[in-house]
Amino acid sequence: MMKRYFTLLLVLLFTACGTDHPKLPRLSQEAVVLAFGDSLTYGTGVAEQDSYPAVLQRLISRTVVPAGVPGEVTAAGLARLPDALDEHAPKLLILCHGGNDFLRNLGEQQAAANIRAMITLAKAKGVAVVLVGVPKAGLRLSPPEFYEEIAQEFGIPYEAATLSDILMSRALKSDTVHPNAQGYRKLAEALAGLLRESGAI
Repeated sequence: MMKRYFTLLLVLLFTACGTDHPKLPRLSQEAVVLAFGDSLTYGTGVAEQDSYPAVLQRLISRTVVPAGVPGEVTAAGLARLPDALDEHAPKLLILCHGGNDFLRNLGEQQAAANIRAMITLAKAKGVAVVLVGVPKAGLRLSPPEFYEEIAQEFGIPYEAATLSDILMSRALKSDTVHPNAQGYRKLAEALAGLLRESGAI
């Protein structure tokens, strides 16, 4: 009886701590994925073929359009997103934005509001969204809490840890704030895994 009790307890604990992600619509082979963001999406520090969108395209066998603008803050991203959505008609948006707001001390509240508005805009057009948490310098290098709050609010998959892991490793960086080819590959692999777990591929 006691053995059965502990077995049940372990199952419940495992379930509570599980890694289930919100589900996404299945991406057809013809579906377009829009990778939208700043220099981290552009691939600053590496050749174009080593950027995370280029690597992700090879990993998931779907078209991944790179739409990263180095130095862009979230307000500019919000202004740019409608045209990008109209031009590329993606089925999925991978949103990785906010780092330049943090570097320029523009405040988390503004970044959160703009990211929330970008997700709202994409969803209004029927585009599924994956959110990538961008770390902010502090006592520890981690994304602000608002990323997770927004992901929960919208019920979307959230990649929380990989960029922090990359940017804490000298071996995975091309400079102080950008990955190298190995780092971008690690991000692409994490996103490909998230897309598989969420049912998109």
